[in-house]
Amino acid sequence: MKTILTLALILISVSTPLVFAQVIRGDSKSGQKVYEQQCLRCHGAKLDGNGPDSQDLIVHPANLRSQVIRSKTDWELLVAISNGVLFSPMHGFRGKLTDQQMLDVLSYIRSVSPQDFSS
Repeated sequence: MKTILTLALILISVSTPLVFAQVIRGDSKSGQKVYEQQCLRCHGAKLDGNGPDSQDLIVHPANLRSQVIRSKTDWELLVAISNGVLFSPMHGFRGKLTDQQMLDVLSYIRSVSPQDFSS
């Protein structure tokens, strides 16, 4: 019984930061400016993956309004923004953008295409 209680406490202490990570938000207005400078050429003005450079890419940019992207956690999207996406033209922005700028971009993406918890 003591072992189960210990494991439960460890699980709670490890997972609590993950829960809080889901409510961290940046400034969507600042994020829009960063998005327009860094992301729009591939992901497009409508966040649909149809930016002016998208036609030249072998792997099409993600549609940030799609159900697949909307269902991802903030953490998953921040990892993609920071580190890039393997086997795609999506490069990482770590070192190019500050952590705050990446949070701001995430906030902008969420404000334009919020998660749909009803489906």
